[in-house]
Amino acid sequence: MSIDQKLSNNIHSHISIDGLVIAKFSRSVFEEMQLGKITAANCTCSVWENFNETIDKLTVWNDHFRQNSDIICHVKSSTDIIKAHKDGKVGIILGWQNTSAIEDDINKLEIFYDLGIRVAQLTYNTQNLVGSGCWETNDGGLSDFGKDVVSEMNRLGILIDLSHVGPITSSDTIKFSKSPVAYTHCCPAIKKHPRNKTDDQLKEIANKGGMIGFASYTPFLPKGPDSNIDDCVEAMEYLINIVGEDSVGIGTDWVQDQDISFFEYLQKDKGTGRFVTTPYKVVPPMPKGISKLSQFQNFVPAMDRAGWSTKRIEKILGKNWFLFFKQIWKEEAN
Repeated sequence: MSIDQKLSNNIHSHISIDGLVIAKFSRSVFEEMQLGKITAANCTCSVWENFNETIDKLTVWNDHFRQNSDIICHVKSSTDIIKAHKDGKVGIILGWQNTSAIEDDINKLEIFYDLGIRVAQLTYNTQNLVGSGCWETNDGGLSDFGKDVVSEMNRLGILIDLSHVGPITSSDTIKFSKSPVAYTHCCPAIKKHPRNKTDDQLKEIANKGGMIGFASYTPFLPKGPDSNIDDCVEAMEYLINIVGEDSVGIGTDWVQDQDISFFEYLQKDKGTGRFVTTPYKVVPPMPKGISKLSQFQNFVPAMDRAGWSTKRIEKILGKNWFLFFKQIWKEEAN
């Protein structure tokens, strides 16, 4: 019996959720996601953009939803994820990697919530009005304005993401937030990198009920571009040994079809300033075995090779994210 056949037939059976995709979204990318049987994914629609620019991005997404309604749908609730699963579509969770879209007005959060934003990272690499990013020289922690933002996100039911956030600002947020928060896409500190999280950071977020999405992004992994899918599963096992299998999911950080100019935009402070990291010369490859979104299900046999139980595979593949989203999005748990 194959591992696919071993997966149970309950409502969570083979739900696959990706905690972060920042691809160059198009019909071909959506088709790849469908081939990979990705039930739902947190898809970035704002990084450095301000209010008006983010609204423009959302109008593009509205076009995507209309033109590709046969294969994608807009996810605003856990019920939408279940429907996407039953319909064989890819559920798109619209998310941010920064809070620049609200500018200096927390009231704009509710506008974006009404437009379908369900995940928002507080800072992207550097300093903003909310707090400090992981590449900021001095992490000043969560600002008073940042506390107001966190409280409003708690009230609305928007998931707070700390993946690119500085360690002090992250710790402040974990302590202050009334709802659990997440690292939607990160690696443990198996390699020294400002984006990787120490064991203590991982325990801190998990101990408050938070989630950690493993990022299969080769710059974060010890073997770099030579990494393969089995290395990813090994790193996920490291995570599980630190925080337990109920607090871990996948957040690939897939950048499919993006070019080097997009990375220059990401790596510059506010998108236009100094490079905050050494500029990439080429787009970093994904690990061997999961080079494309259509290969998402390759995680399953790799987990099986590692000796994981069917129950654990089901949790990491998507069940943990599903139950976590249901909790944060103001819905009753199963």
